Amino acid sequence: MNAIVSIENLASHLVLTFWTPIFVAIFLAIVFYALRPRNKAIFDDAARMPLRED
Repeated sequence: MNAIVSIENLASHLVLTFWTPIFVAIFLAIVFYALRPRNKAIFDDAARMPLRED
């Protein structure tokens, strides 16, 4: 039984150690990309897409 508990602790520790900072970095990269002034025209055009009558 102790082996199962230590494997769970190891898995939990690995997730907290490696995946959390990776996902935080990915999230920050997406936010940075979305808020760049250079991309404003692209996002404005995409926001108007449902309202267009082609």
